[in-house]
Amino acid sequence: MSDDLVFYTHPMSRGRIVRWMLEEVGAPYRTEILGYGASMKAPAYRAINPMGKVPALRHGGTVVTECPAILAYLADAFPQAALAPAPDHRDRGPYYRWLFFCAGPLEAAVTNGVLKVAVPDDPRMQGMVGYGSLEAALDTLEGAVSGVAFVAGDRFSAADLYVASHLGWGMQFGTIPKRPAFEAYAGRHLAREAAVRARAIDDGLLVEAGQAS
Repeated sequence: MSDDLVFYTHPMSRGRIVRWMLEEVGAPYRTEILGYGASMKAPAYRAINPMGKVPALRHGGTVVTECPAILAYLADAFPQAALAPAPDHRDRGPYYRWLFFCAGPLEAAVTNGVLKVAVPDDPRMQGMVGYGSLEAALDTLEGAVSGVAFVAGDRFSAADLYVASHLGWGMQFGTIPKRPAFEAYAGRHLAREAAVRARAIDDGLLVEAGQAS
């Protein structure tokens, strides 16, 4: 394992998305498992992420937090993995668009839906929350993934990884409806070798934690 690339996570967290990305990248990395509560809030980890949450990544002297930022960083730090369009390529636009659509409007809409936060049926209020409505966010994403293999160009990218992760997680736990376009798109990407490998690693860590307790 490498101390140059250190991954801070918990096997039942958004860190599962970053684990998949690291497996796609293929560079050696070291994993630091943190428990919810004391270890995530300890001063040593707060020096890495003052929010006291995972995931986080340390690459040499650089620290990155927040899933989409970590994915975008890794794609650029390891260009040999070809997980992002070149900065001057026309596909860079949709790559950024859907990567951050999921990080912003989609996640906010889904979270508010779970918390039963109702947005008033008023254009001014819908504009204030950014995503408008949960249905608008879902319909927009459905349009993006319908009938296409990838959301940015003609090859798999970190944007596909992030979109598929959101859809897979949401459909599994019932926070995103199982629309045919979502199932087809997410299922295809979640079957990638790196995705399967990443899930096996984190699922194994969960089993170990259960046995340890």
